Amino acid sequence: MRISELVERTGVPLATVKYYLREGLLPPGRAVGAKLSLYGEEHVRRLALIRALRDTANLPLAGVRTVVAVIDEPSPDPVASLGRAVAALPPAVADDRRGPYPRAEAVAREIGEHIDPGSAAMAQLEDALAAAESVGLGISPERARCYARHVHAMAEFDAAHVPAGESGRAIEHVVLGTALYEPVIAAMRRLAHQDVARSRGAGGVRADAEG
Repeated sequence: MRISELVERTGVPLATVKYYLREGLLPPGRAVGAKLSLYGEEHVRRLALIRALRDTANLPLAGVRTVVAVIDEPSPDPVASLGRAVAALPPAVADDRRGPYPRAEAVAREIGEHIDPGSAAMAQLEDALAAAESVGLGISPERARCYARHVHAMAEFDAAHVPAGESGRAIEHVVLGTALYEPVIAAMRRLAHQDVARSRGAGGVRADAEG
């Protein structure tokens, strides 16, 4: 398809498509003449990826660039590739940040044994737990165990449904799933709170359950 068709198909403005091409976020089209290039489904998919990361996940362009680079050139270690991509997702963590993460480490032990203590997710978890603790909602061992059990089950499900084959496509699937399904999980938890509140009556839900 011509670039005009790509614009019509995706809804991304022409100036934005050209910018992504110049910046290397979108691979070049197939040249068929001095001034004509053709584009395919891979360009449609890449523009959808960029739009999802920018508009839905609120990822700055620098983060999009990191994710795209990991997808295009994944390292031989898929866990390392995934770690680089997920580290680019919000909330941002400084590249040079290191532990210790005492709150996160205590919760991570409940999630499983194969945890990278230096991962960005540990720093993100530490910050989130510290914020909750600062307003008197520090995580209890019971809550940590309950949450860990359910998020581990979600991770098992996700891992079982990662597409086989090309590692870049698998990374793309996992990163998009992480970025786009975290708001889904949060919204589903809030709906569950509504259901529990109604089933137990107005006084049946603890004051700290609406987070």
